[in-house]
Amino acid sequence: MSLRDVFADRTDGAAAGLALGHQAAGARLLWVQDRLSRREGGRPHPAGMAALLGGPLVLLHLDVPRPADVLWAMEQALGCRGLSAVVGEIWGEPAVLDLTATRRLALRAERSGVQAWLLRHAATPSLSAARERWRLAAMPSAPSPDDPHAPGEALWRAELFRSRDRAAGMWLARCDPTKGLVLLRDAGEVGRPAPARPGPPVLRRA
Repeated sequence: MSLRDVFADRTDGAAAGLALGHQAAGARLLWVQDRLSRREGGRPHPAGMAALLGGPLVLLHLDVPRPADVLWAMEQALGCRGLSAVVGEIWGEPAVLDLTATRRLALRAERSGVQAWLLRHAATPSLSAARERWRLAAMPSAPSPDDPHAPGEALWRAELFRSRDRAAGMWLARCDPTKGLVLLRDAGEVGRPAPARPGPPVLRRA
């Protein structure tokens, strides 16, 4: 496991969806928010998270005032192997979030085997030690199978713009409770099961 950066529009929930797509039912998450992230985007909603995961989860929410507090809490929590993932939400581009800070988180995550996610709102990418870096944006949802006038499953545009392990690319993404995050190559595949052919596969949960 290592650190992943996710950049999303100001109050877009797509970044949280990407992090949750890498978890399984029963996951144990520590979710840390600075004051602006909580004020602008709201607190994480356990019932909605459980629906995406297809089962219950254990969610520990920590509300802190400053980005520096988010980074400190994440670094401490990444030493706890009882957690599935540590997620930190930071608003804007604080000076404290530099290459050194991300390197500390990445090394901590690699040593413990706990996933580390930095969800960045209202920010542009700068230097980072993250192993993967994503840009996420919400897309119109697929039609509901029960009511064509109602919204169906959530969809996102997912761009992997930097990775040490695989090729960069852009996909349409959805979160399947039984498979995790599914990346679809084109919009024509939305509403149908992921095709059984080569290409970007389901991102397997750790």
